[in-house]
Amino acid sequence: MPTEKVDYRRIANEIAEKIKSGELAPGEKLPSTRELAEQHGVHISTINRVMTILKDRELVEGHPGKGVYVAEARQSG
Repeated sequence: MPTEKVDYRRIANEIAEKIKSGELAPGEKLPSTRELAEQHGVHISTINRVMTILKDRELVEGHPGKGVYVAEARQSG
């Protein structure tokens, strides 16, 4: 299914842009995996991949049993 690869990258980039622009603030909770899957019209496994990418980029942090939150901005220096 070639569109799935495109979907997870596109969705990850959309969420990353919202974080970088400040639309999603540090500490803000993201919608649940199920909600994001419904919003984007994709399977939950696609959203799981999106979350892995965002965690690898250190843009979000998972808190087991509580959800996924926008990571606090890292201070350089």
